[in-house]
Amino acid sequence: MPTDAALPEEHDDIVYPSAIPFVLVHLACFGAIWSGVTWQALVLCVALYWLRIFAIGAGYHRLFSHRAYSTSRAFRFVLALLAQSTAQKSVLWWAAKHRHHHLHSDTEHDVHSPRHTGFLYSHLGWIFSRRHDTFDEATVADLARYPELKWLHKYELAPAAVLALLCFLIAGWSGLFVGFFWSTVLVYHATFCINSLAHVSGRKRYVTGDDSRNNWLLAVFTMGEGWHNNHHAFQSSVRQGFRWWEIDPTFYILKALSWVGVVWDLRMPPKQVVQNEHGLGASVINRAAEQLAAHFNSERIANSIAAALQGSELTALRERLARAHDRTAEVLATMHLPHVPHMPSREELTAKARAMFAKTKSMEEIADRAYEMLLASVGAKLAGAVESRP
Repeated sequence: MPTDAALPEEHDDIVYPSAIPFVLVHLACFGAIWSGVTWQALVLCVALYWLRIFAIGAGYHRLFSHRAYSTSRAFRFVLALLAQSTAQKSVLWWAAKHRHHHLHSDTEHDVHSPRHTGFLYSHLGWIFSRRHDTFDEATVADLARYPELKWLHKYELAPAAVLALLCFLIAGWSGLFVGFFWSTVLVYHATFCINSLAHVSGRKRYVTGDDSRNNWLLAVFTMGEGWHNNHHAFQSSVRQGFRWWEIDPTFYILKALSWVGVVWDLRMPPKQVVQNEHGLGASVINRAAEQLAAHFNSERIANSIAAALQGSELTALRERLARAHDRTAEVLATMHLPHVPHMPSREELTAKARAMFAKTKSMEEIADRAYEMLLASVGAKLAGAVESRP
């Protein structure tokens, strides 16, 4: 967790002038007071909201970021065009940042983590950060080889501008303010809530090593994207509502499109994942173990051990720790130490893990790794305490 001193530096990275167009889009919504709200504009607003939410979920997210299904080059361009009409930057930028998010989800390297940078920054502040203005094209090399997607990246606001003009031509000023701007702002925040709220509020069915949660209300407003913990458990699944009662309209539409050959090779979650019977990967186990180990105060444990040892015993421990280097956990695990009130047993870590995490067949591995991490942390702090002891 970053210190309080580190947080302002993170937030000071926001380039506020670049946020002005974003603010103006919100202010434009009040133009409806002047133009009035016509039924044609309301129809446009509702239709464009759902159409573009689908394009974000099916296009930016499930296709471009995770390659959860295959489609033709023409339909891929249509999805990119519709998704980019939301003015959420280009398809290349969006996919690159999202892939980076999954690689570092809820660590200090995550591009948007409520745990590390706060709710508001994870919701929208990160978008205007200097360090997020560009992206590593190597992370989306599979997309960057298509000239039409490169063209969309170069003219990222062109689709939104054309759509705004069409709304004006169809329904006048009300069509612009209500049809375009209202729906755009609604799509903004529905999408952003997955980055922020879906890592704060909801249920965790799977151990994913991060804070992703299933939120049924977000799933309703995002056509299935709210089943976020499911998604983090198996990222490449085209279906994010794993259970029959988890409504996922984006998947239903893609399934229907597969029947007529528009899309194909829909990737589904394995039965073991759906039933939560799969083993976790090493990175997930490590992240979960870090969360578990952090619940125990390693500094207090180290101080207790140092206080309980006599001078010669302390010297011997110091020598062993010095020789062990990065194997301090092994030293502490094999040494006969006096009873330390704050030192949890391996069984206590397992019990804490069962209380913290969803059921998983990798629970013992998480507890083992957390115990190793805790001992290593205690060893490192104990070495420091020994060196400072007269």
